[in-house]
Amino acid sequence: MPKYLSQLWIVALVLAVAAPWLISSYELSLLGRFLAMAILAIGLVLLWGEAGILSLGQGVFFGLGGYAIAMHMKLVSLPEGELPDFMMWSGLDALPWWWVPFANPVFALVAVVALPAIVGALFSWLVFRRRIVGTYFSLITQALALCFATLLVSKQDVTGGFNGLTDFKTLFGQDLASPGAPVALYFVTLGFVVLAFLGARWLIGSRYGILLRATRDGENRVRFLGYNTTPYKVVAFAIAAALAGLGGALFTLHAGVISPALVGVVPSIEMIVWVAVGGRYSLWGAVAGALIVNFAKDEISSALPEAWLYVLGAVFILVVTLLPRGIAGLVRDLAGRRALVATKPQEVQK
Repeated sequence: MPKYLSQLWIVALVLAVAAPWLISSYELSLLGRFLAMAILAIGLVLLWGEAGILSLGQGVFFGLGGYAIAMHMKLVSLPEGELPDFMMWSGLDALPWWWVPFANPVFALVAVVALPAIVGALFSWLVFRRRIVGTYFSLITQALALCFATLLVSKQDVTGGFNGLTDFKTLFGQDLASPGAPVALYFVTLGFVVLAFLGARWLIGSRYGILLRATRDGENRVRFLGYNTTPYKVVAFAIAAALAGLGGALFTLHAGVISPALVGVVPSIEMIVWVAVGGRYSLWGAVAGALIVNFAKDEISSALPEAWLYVLGAVFILVVTLLPRGIAGLVRDLAGRRALVATKPQEVQK
């Protein structure tokens, strides 16, 4: 990472730590939600930027993480022997067997990351072993997001349907309505963003990262060298799914709700736009893109609710045509030109 970017990130991290004392509680809640989304964006850099795999179904794994923690919070807030309200309204008289383990906090925490990772690994292995790539793979992931959202809506008696899961009161014995809970949750989210950033940076710089980029740029050549490329792509997909699940769980804690509207086709496409705007080859660009796009969405949707999707589409078209490497690529180009001007001003003028 260039020295100037390291300095900027130090400043950004200091401001992020000081945010609870600099902005309002509402703005802090928004920042916490968007930082949770940034964790998913970091996973997309590994998957889309480094591996060259465009997934239009990351909302599925975001939702799996969100529903895993939401199911736990719904269960622990109930008196013994009672069912969640939507189950009683649907006429159920017993808790479904697959809900039962989520009453255990350790199981729920593990499921937040492990469930998306396992589903992502199994799905990607089935697809990649058939050597399905490119547009066909993207369409399959988009169909997966549509199927998942449809399933959640249709199974109202066990998923809460279109309304999803909400009305959470406690998390691991802590009152979510207490004055200090939002700030504590914000710092937990910020900590996971930093860990995800550093972990992804290490992975990209490792031998695995080199082979992943080689697979992206020339998969057949890598196969001819004796490597089986499928496991490398499966691992990248599973890690991106796990990060999406973690982001979904943290987002659910901040927002107080998880529903099919947050995990379907449109949200999954928006996730791609975050990374495209920030720069799919840059970790800091993906984080910046997630924050910029989502804050813009909040502002524009509040002022002109009907205009947001048009703005989003226009931004994506402009980025793809004019800034294919996003904001991060533009910053690097400007910095490179500035350095060249400083070292060889006469050559640049020519």
